[in-house]
Amino acid sequence: MEHLKQETVSGAQLNMDALYQICPQCFTESKDPKTGEVRRSVDFEKLRLLLGDNVAEGDERYDFTWVGKRAALQEAAKPIRKTLRACPEESVDWENTKNLYIEGDNLEVLKLLQNSYMGKVKMIYIDPPYNTGNDFVYHDDFYDDSYEEHNYNEDGERLLSRNQVTHDGKLIRNTDSNGRFHSDWCSMIYSRLMVARSLLTEDGVIFISIDDNEQRNLKNICDEVFGESNWLITMSVNRASEIATDKTIQKHEYCLVYSKSIYSIGMCGKKQYSISRGTVGNVDQTMPEITFPKGLKCVNIQDGVYNLSRQIENSRENIEVLSPFVVKNGILAEDVILKARWRSSNDMRNFFANKCKPTQAKINGLIEEIYFDGDRFMPYIKKLVTEKIPSLYLDNKRGSTDLVSINMNFFDFPKSVQTIGQFVSYVTTNDDLILDFFSGSATTAHAVMQLNAEDGGNRKFIMIQLTEETTEDSEAYKAGYKNICEIGKERIRRAGKKILEERKAKQADLFSGEQKKLDVGFRVFKCADSNMKDVYYAPAEYSQELLLGLEDNIKEDRNDLDLLFGCMLDWGVTLDLPLRSEKVDGINIYIVNEGDLVACFEKHIPESVIDHIASLLPMRVVLRDSCFDEAKEKMNFFEIFKQRTGWSEEEVRKNVRVI
Repeated sequence: MEHLKQETVSGAQLNMDALYQICPQCFTESKDPKTGEVRRSVDFEKLRLLLGDNVAEGDERYDFTWVGKRAALQEAAKPIRKTLRACPEESVDWENTKNLYIEGDNLEVLKLLQNSYMGKVKMIYIDPPYNTGNDFVYHDDFYDDSYEEHNYNEDGERLLSRNQVTHDGKLIRNTDSNGRFHSDWCSMIYSRLMVARSLLTEDGVIFISIDDNEQRNLKNICDEVFGESNWLITMSVNRASEIATDKTIQKHEYCLVYSKSIYSIGMCGKKQYSISRGTVGNVDQTMPEITFPKGLKCVNIQDGVYNLSRQIENSRENIEVLSPFVVKNGILAEDVILKARWRSSNDMRNFFANKCKPTQAKINGLIEEIYFDGDRFMPYIKKLVTEKIPSLYLDNKRGSTDLVSINMNFFDFPKSVQTIGQFVSYVTTNDDLILDFFSGSATTAHAVMQLNAEDGGNRKFIMIQLTEETTEDSEAYKAGYKNICEIGKERIRRAGKKILEERKAKQADLFSGEQKKLDVGFRVFKCADSNMKDVYYAPAEYSQELLLGLEDNIKEDRNDLDLLFGCMLDWGVTLDLPLRSEKVDGINIYIVNEGDLVACFEKHIPESVIDHIASLLPMRVVLRDSCFDEAKEKMNFFEIFKQRTGWSEEEVRKNVRVI
């Protein structure tokens, strides 16, 4: 049976697969110099011929580069042997929530998510370090115990000492005295955007907040990573707090917006009506309250659309038309005609000749396309349009007030919930997934929950944040928060509780009855070293039989939940799916989403348990390789699954993996 790799997918392999879909004719077979196995490889001569004259030659070409770009590109493609360990005790509503909070180096976590979430994230928002000269930034290669020379810059100055390194050695303070000040920041953001792009849906969009320190460099990097043609807009965002020097006052920063594919993107912003007179009315406030015309009464009328036959006055011709009106909650919401005065009889005749038909669809369309000007009942034809992303965003309130409202004001310049919520509303709706891999104080999570409460959506979020320690003199540390992740998780807990309380109070005033459940929970995961011992990744020249005979290949401190989620990541199963466990003959069986994946990690599994697993008709099965002591046990396993599931022997090999 095939072993799960228990390492992330190679970026080079992903690029190979994508290229193969476009140009299969430029691929050939060659022998792997390391393993001796025949593998698929690229014939560059054929590729060059296919590209014709569109190949860059010589030294003169447009290119944006910096010291370390090649290493950053390689870093983005390099597979890693890490995993995510579940922490139900730190989570909220673990069993039901679809939201995730992940602690760890965001580059490593993004790579871990590739198998399960590639092409599934509708929107990414990040607020990375602005590189102001005093920021901590990720540095993936600076510190290396085995290679001391890496710990010095080009001028021979030591980059950092051990007491400057965080607990995992991934953050340093990038001061402007560093000889590679801009280069280090570019390398940091470049590799992460390379991996993040693969997670976006085809109609997905990324929003990146930045200021003038790195805006020009970030724009060049995004043009390369996402494609210059996929640039949507660079928004100028009003600063909640101005920055003044002796000569200037900086009142804005930026938000760069790129799409995965400019041809696929569709706007999901709030609906507005474009009125023929040139004014714009909000969709929720287009109609004044209208009373019944004189002589008409409504007794015990039910909700719905009703028709009223009347003559239109004040026109050259009196024409009797079918006039629909809407009653909701016993209140007349819209009476579309009712003694309305048109600008011309031709307008009226042309409109109703096409629109006024006694069908539900036509009536609904009519209601959507008429606007009344205040109390005069002057009707204008209106057009429903979608709110678009503006180049200038001024309504940016202080994000600190959001934290004050939940008694957690521990950040100097947090982003505003209102602003991030507005960004989210432009491009997402319903069940869309939003990712923030510089989570910080978790403003994005707060904004997603708040927006869901306002419009009834069911958006989900994934927050990623390095466990950056707070300083001992900070208010957060004094309040008991030893790192940023503790602050972020607690903020989501408090914000979720506040949103539920406000929603309950509002609903009590409007209506009664059971309402749609709002997801304000989250599952917590922490990035850690692989569940497998090094023997699992031993060189190819060792036989599998020899390796299995050495020792158990799973680390002693790992539990079944660790192994389960590690297998889910490796096999492309999302981490938000419901799961349950069963005990059969004393053996624990784990069932993800009622059969998307069934796992059992016992060292010895009796035939009755195998029979029960097969009876569940799962899509995928994961077992320990050690549960089969002899070849005949594997043969028996194959026969049971073939009989119970109807799978062929090839399907058993394809759908069953071992670790």
